Amino acid sequence: MPGFDDFIVFVDESGDHGLASIDPNYPVFVLAFCLFSKQTYAEEIVPKILTFKFKYFGHDQVILHERDIRKAKQPFHILQNPGTRKGFMEDLNHVIEASDFSLIASVIKKDKLNRQYIHPDNPYHIAMGFGLERIFLYLKSLGCTGGTANVLFENRGKKEDIDLELEFRRICQRNATGNPLPFDIILVDKKSNSSGLQLADLIVRPIGQKILNPGQNNRAYDIISQKFRRDPEGVISGWGLKTFP
Repeated sequence: MPGFDDFIVFVDESGDHGLASIDPNYPVFVLAFCLFSKQTYAEEIVPKILTFKFKYFGHDQVILHERDIRKAKQPFHILQNPGTRKGFMEDLNHVIEASDFSLIASVIKKDKLNRQYIHPDNPYHIAMGFGLERIFLYLKSLGCTGGTANVLFENRGKKEDIDLELEFRRICQRNATGNPLPFDIILVDKKSNSSGLQLADLIVRPIGQKILNPGQNNRAYDIISQKFRRDPEGVISGWGLKTFP
């Protein structure tokens, strides 16, 4: 029988969670939760990413950031060469496609939230609650009992980290499942060379883009969508992808 501690979760965000000033070009906040079996993560995921880094950089100290890759910023200046970029993106897509993990994401439509609620809650807190509840329900459906799963977030600043940890622990105590959630929070330095956090970073923005522009060609999302938690009929909405309001 698996335990919750047989799994690990990596979380990353896309967009600003503030409500005072909303970017009309990206009026959403997205939080992605990537769930791995620890055994699979150690034996398959990390080696895949290391092999990819060695191929293109000759070492493993490069941190894969979606924004830097997209803009071909250092150390990804090699992507200014169209041929190199094509091979790089094909290989990176293959790494994600071949990686065995489950995805749960929350998308908060900030403009709609502001219109619908007089005193709206923090979008980050809303998104985190939706994600943690669904991670718990998914692991429970796999038969998990006992143990505690670590959930890893990047540091966001001293005050923000304190607020995040307080809200995380509050959600674990009181949430829509009616159960205490067997999770613990780990806050990680942004410079950490974590394969799981880098994968989460790579997949979170394409989710937001898909919500904002559903008809637009989105190769990254097409790959990512295969990872979403689904209901028995294969439906993603509400199960692996929660949009609110």
